[in-house]
Amino acid sequence: MDPITQGALGAVTAQSFSSREWMKHALLAGTLGGMAADLDVLIRSSSDPLLAIEYHRHFTHSLIFIPFGGALVGLLLSLFLRNWSRRKLILFSVIGYATHALLDACTSYGTQLLWPFSNMRVAWHNVGIVDPIPTLAWICGSVFAYRTGRKRLAHLGLAIGILYLIFGVVQRERAADIQKDLLASRGHESVRREVKPTVLQLLVWRSTYEFEGRFYSDAIYVGLTPRWYEGASVQKFDRKRELPNLQDDSVLAHDIDRFTWFSDGWVGLHPRIEMDGKIVLGDIRYALLPQEIDPLWGIVFDPQATDQHSEYETFRSPSSEKWGEFRALMMGSEISAETKRL
Repeated sequence: MDPITQGALGAVTAQSFSSREWMKHALLAGTLGGMAADLDVLIRSSSDPLLAIEYHRHFTHSLIFIPFGGALVGLLLSLFLRNWSRRKLILFSVIGYATHALLDACTSYGTQLLWPFSNMRVAWHNVGIVDPIPTLAWICGSVFAYRTGRKRLAHLGLAIGILYLIFGVVQRERAADIQKDLLASRGHESVRREVKPTVLQLLVWRSTYEFEGRFYSDAIYVGLTPRWYEGASVQKFDRKRELPNLQDDSVLAHDIDRFTWFSDGWVGLHPRIEMDGKIVLGDIRYALLPQEIDPLWGIVFDPQATDQHSEYETFRSPSSEKWGEFRALMMGSEISAETKRL
């Protein structure tokens, strides 16, 4: 999730294990520990654009790395705060660090919790990448606990945020049930399917599924009156089929495989962008609007330049019209004649 949320969760969790005397230690160390894992964004290469996405939420987000990452944060803090307890700084940094990957796993991006034993990207799909409700709960709990010295307020803020995450699991299952009805109405039997929350709330979900070599995307509203919104589809990209002469040991084949792993196999040709003979592949898990198939990011490459790395591109083009449509989705309002009510 975003750095503010990560820091707030790290702080309020550390404060939940702190006494009044050490509340300042817990606030600072927990905040920095909760944010530190995302320093992996500094791992990048000008010659290999995919290195950044390959190593984000990698070893720094694994469960086995928690004591090392947290202890490093605490030790660095103790170099600047020599009058503070080093032991407490390390303890609270480790506690804050431990919250980071678990919160990230609640989103749909994918987090390698089990590295180095597995490169599986864990994603529980029960909260959006940005959601103000748990963020505010954890910030308020942390601030009030620090100002009053009462860790029960930290417990309360922490609990409210966790209850919201649990509510996300309930909403996810409701969205999955609606997705089943959606598939049945079309006579589709999916090979694989997912529902994931969109940003800012748990009412609008993105439905994606695979059927007969195509990916389908729709929006699902999980409010008092559930409904779905008809979306679009795109052909699934298969390297062996689309580029049969591409050697498996080539740089380009390796890049396509890395992007496919990163996207958890949800890779399709970008439906609207062509670049002078180059191929544009998108991660169709994400779009500006949940019922759209146009991806937010992808890779661009020349199929003839097999010894060159692909380029990593973003395709975000927000507009007031799209945000207006997203607000309508959050209200469960009609946006077109294709809207389906359950």
